[in-house]
Amino acid sequence: MTPDGFGHFVAIDWSGAAGERQKGIAVAIAGRGDDAPRLVRPSHRWSRLEVLDWLRTELPDDALVGMDLGISLPFADKGAFFPGWNESPGHARDLWALVDRICADDPHLSANSFVDHPAASAHYRRHGGREGAQFGGGQGRFRVSEAAQRRMGCRPYSNFNLVGAAQVGKSSLTGMRLLHQLGTKVSVWPIDPLPPYGPVLCEIYTTIAAIAAGRTAGRSKMRDAKELDAGLAALGCAPSGITIALDDHSCDAVITAAWLRKAALQPKLWAPGELSAQIAHTEGWTFGAI
Repeated sequence: MTPDGFGHFVAIDWSGAAGERQKGIAVAIAGRGDDAPRLVRPSHRWSRLEVLDWLRTELPDDALVGMDLGISLPFADKGAFFPGWNESPGHARDLWALVDRICADDPHLSANSFVDHPAASAHYRRHGGREGAQFGGGQGRFRVSEAAQRRMGCRPYSNFNLVGAAQVGKSSLTGMRLLHQLGTKVSVWPIDPLPPYGPVLCEIYTTIAAIAAGRTAGRSKMRDAKELDAGLAALGCAPSGITIALDDHSCDAVITAAWLRKAALQPKLWAPGELSAQIAHTEGWTFGAI
């Protein structure tokens, strides 16, 4: 699959929140051309398992899928995901398998068992002032791609941080369970190379798409049709035509699907200068970070 071979562009705003159904999940899909992306099941409150089922059964074979989560954890800074733990994997797919195995009894693709695991918990900052001895202090550990995001003006959080409204640790872990259970149904870039055919999934950071749509990092969220249509126009898209009430999650999904359609055609985004084979296989990368 070459970047110009994609015919559908899907953006998924993801959530690691507790419970079965999540207000924070939204799915949008765009085809080629300049029509606005459409929301999949608008007004529906998705569960994580429903997203997994949709990816398995309804995803077009020529789709590029962006999911707003961290597909892996920091590795390059210390040469390991979990230094000092003998079960620490050496590959992102093995990390997903470890998380899914430890959380096998957790419902709704949740990941409480992992962050409460005696060895894993030492690396996380959790609620109640519980900071593991291996968390590292400050803002925690970051991946190489997150350093690239910072240079772009974004403000990513460490995937080892589970505290605060903007934390991404739980969403990343629940997403790793989904990725493991998808298996080889979808190639995950750059952990997997681009395949000759079939759908491809990548990590996205919706702020990058919002900046491309004329917003700033500090004002990246859109919450109504007027703001959404202005962002779509900046990306060369027709108005959304959406008449239902919108929130920042549905707007994030629509804008990012429109951005993916344009970004996929930019060769430099598929070959960031710092993306070595080792980083690709362990930390992965955020598509659009350069």
